[in-house]
Amino acid sequence: MNIFRGAFTALITPMNADSSVDFEGFRKNVKHQLQQGIDGLVPLGTTAETPTLDERPGCEEDKIIEIVFEEVRAFEKAKNKKIPIILGAGSNNTKDAVMYCERAKKAGADAALVVTPYYNKPSEEGIYQHFAAVSKVGIPIIVYNIQGRTGLNISTDLLVRIAALQNIAGVKEASGNIAQMMEVIGQVKNKNNDFAVLSGDDALTLPLIAAGGDGVISVASNMIPAIMHDLTQAALDGDFKKAREIHYRLEPFFKAEFCDGNPASIKYAMNVKGMPAGTLRLPLVEVKDTAKKTIENAIKACNL
Repeated sequence: MNIFRGAFTALITPMNADSSVDFEGFRKNVKHQLQQGIDGLVPLGTTAETPTLDERPGCEEDKIIEIVFEEVRAFEKAKNKKIPIILGAGSNNTKDAVMYCERAKKAGADAALVVTPYYNKPSEEGIYQHFAAVSKVGIPIIVYNIQGRTGLNISTDLLVRIAALQNIAGVKEASGNIAQMMEVIGQVKNKNNDFAVLSGDDALTLPLIAAGGDGVISVASNMIPAIMHDLTQAALDGDFKKAREIHYRLEPFFKAEFCDGNPASIKYAMNVKGMPAGTLRLPLVEVKDTAKKTIENAIKACNL
């Protein structure tokens, strides 16, 4: 059964003024996500500024994992409701990606999110072997295809090969190419309905679900989890009138949330709303003044 359906939040990592991790704020954000009806959580992804977090045992990343699982398990017990956790496990070093997947499995995550190896620019065979290696860990793998950050697109033909590996459970499709997403649905999902196809772009959530996809790993839902859940659920239920109303209401915000990079833009939006977000770690910096105005105007225009 495909449990990866709905709106999943790619969680930010809130930080204090001195750039230390705001663990209390992070816990508050996780609680808010659960209370607002989010369908699943994705800690330690790109939006979490993971490349700058301390990954030594017992340090920042382990504490973030601990908080997510504490809050989700308590919520599941109280509400008798499953909240899938997809733990970020990407690296351009296959050995490290395997290690991160093993960490996700040990923590009890429902899946590991593994991005295409970046910077190295491996061949298609290299990409395939990378995913073959992580698939052997024994945890469901969500392939993360995002050419804009990795410099490589996972073609549909290559994804067909990868999807045939054991433990490949789905794809986070952030190619920005709806035609390619439809190819993936036609050539992979339609042959295996348990294979999840999730949008990596909030603005493409509606068309992807309309084409047969399963939902979104969302940045916007850091600030508006309930609204993103409602958009996704309406589309999954076939209530496209309601889904369109929410989509077009949010369209200015979908543009603004990436206007000066991610997660800088969504963090600024959350700060405007008084939510735990705080600063960023270098090489990321606060959004420009022009972007601040764009984000503030979008929040007002969307009545958020």
